[in-house]
Amino acid sequence: MLILDELGYVPFSKMGAELLFEVVSRAYERQSLIITTNLPFENWIEVCGSERLTGAMLDRLTHKVHIVEANGVSYRLEQSRKLLAGRQKTTV
Repeated sequence: MLILDELGYVPFSKMGAELLFEVVSRAYERQSLIITTNLPFENWIEVCGSERLTGAMLDRLTHKVHIVEANGVSYRLEQSRKLLAGRQKTTV
């Protein structure tokens, strides 16, 4: 199993996008992939830099796929708010 966490957080160089495509292509229908991202598919072109490469990669990634959307409050943001609220109570 290959896990790519927070894909698209930082845009890829041309070579980086090509290498990622190579990884995805080699894994296609051979091994399990888990990808986490905050980006909708239409924004992947900005990260990969090429409409053609992005289309080919998404074609492989979305074939026989289970997409799980997790919409809601970020647990990190919620923990930060609780921590900040706790600090404010102790300083008052």
